Amino acid sequence: MSALFETENKYTRHEPLSDDDIEIVDDITSRLDHTIYRFKFTEEFMSELYKFAKIHQYDHRKDFKEAWTKWTEENSDIIINETDRLIALGYKNEENIDDKMFKSARYYFRKKSPVKPEPKQRRQYISVDSDLLETMDRHIVVNRDSKPESAFILFCKENEDILRQSIGQFLIKGVNDTQLIQAKIKKTYKNRYFLLVKQSKK
Repeated sequence: MSALFETENKYTRHEPLSDDDIEIVDDITSRLDHTIYRFKFTEEFMSELYKFAKIHQYDHRKDFKEAWTKWTEENSDIIINETDRLIALGYKNEENIDDKMFKSARYYFRKKSPVKPEPKQRRQYISVDSDLLETMDRHIVVNRDSKPESAFILFCKENEDILRQSIGQFLIKGVNDTQLIQAKIKKTYKNRYFLLVKQSKK
């Protein structure tokens, strides 16, 4: 590989390329590996595979295999075209292409849903005010030898005023779910606990 770039040190970054330089660059790039590692079928071919797979979606394996044999005979033209295309792209194992097609139909397209799932709606992000974070950090530094659960319970007992203020801030922001607020404060405390304890061990 080092021989491939042996001419690299001749040039500075801002020199314009000469014709000789362009030839050297062309020579280097022509020797680079342009291997394809994941061969895909064309959209048209995948569409045909998908149709077949959906028609035979609930077939038992033996029935599916029989239908597959019949389908490959009836669609030999598109199969040959797709096989030739993959080989031209560098697909090494010609016998394996038939198996790749069968497995795509049997195990992927047969189970693929025609409906795209709706993206899950993200929960509203609740930020914790900086005063509460600073109070948590100071408490954690002093109580880092305690278990996180015990330290959190102690934190709540010792810092009722700032917790009331923070809960008031959540309510002002429109967060009215008390369980959500409680879970957020607890999770924030525990996350900061593990972060600060981890940093103190370095």
